[in-house]
Amino acid sequence: MPKMKTKTGAKKRFKISPSGRIKRSFAYKRHILTKKDTKTKRQLRGMTAVHASDKAVVRAMMPYA
Repeated sequence: MPKMKTKTGAKKRFKISPSGRIKRSFAYKRHILTKKDTKTKRQLRGMTAVHASDKAVVRAMMPYA
């Protein structure tokens, strides 16, 4: 059986922590930033965990992570 391929879009969007948690960055931080206030942009920095209901889907896209 051939090796499973990793979805390259998922590889770029998600990081797996050493403990196995899946981290993602926030949406709405790419463009049209002039109308967003400083507080909003500051809160969009960093990473957060993927919701429990989406974990299985992300794991399937990244079989070797």
